[in-house]
Amino acid sequence: MKFPLACAAMLLSTSTIAAPLPSQASLTIDLAINDLKVANPAKPYVAVWLEDANKKPAAQWALWTGNQTEWLKDIRTWWRKFGRYNVNEIDGYSSATRAIGEHSIKAPLQHLDGSELQQGQYTLYIEAVREHGGRDIVRQKLNLGEDAIQFTIPAKAELGQITINYKVQ
Repeated sequence: MKFPLACAAMLLSTSTIAAPLPSQASLTIDLAINDLKVANPAKPYVAVWLEDANKKPAAQWALWTGNQTEWLKDIRTWWRKFGRYNVNEIDGYSSATRAIGEHSIKAPLQHLDGSELQQGQYTLYIEAVREHGGRDIVRQKLNLGEDAIQFTIPAKAELGQITINYKVQ
């Protein structure tokens, strides 16, 4: 009789139950689109999404492509991990490309199905690709939970400085 109780106690002590994020938690991503200093630069396609610890897409926060869906495959990492599996839903969250300059994304802390994200390890992806330009991909590990975090990622070719700010109030 002692053995089953000991096993149950051990299982309870080692299992983790995912807790929801604090109700006042917020995530803001400030990013810049660089000026390439060329005549008539194309606006880049940009995708911003979140993957969980199992490398499964958890949230899609930005897809700046305009109405040109034929070029979505050029956002290669996003397409392989997310886009090709969700082609029918792209109209629901895509929007116009953005001009050179600074932009802010207030990311809803929800899964793709609308349910709340749980505390845990995630990876934020920001991918930008420009016609006749370059390609940038930024990956940043995030531990979303009870503690506030802030990251500043240096500028690359297509993307300027990126600031990620997770607040818990």
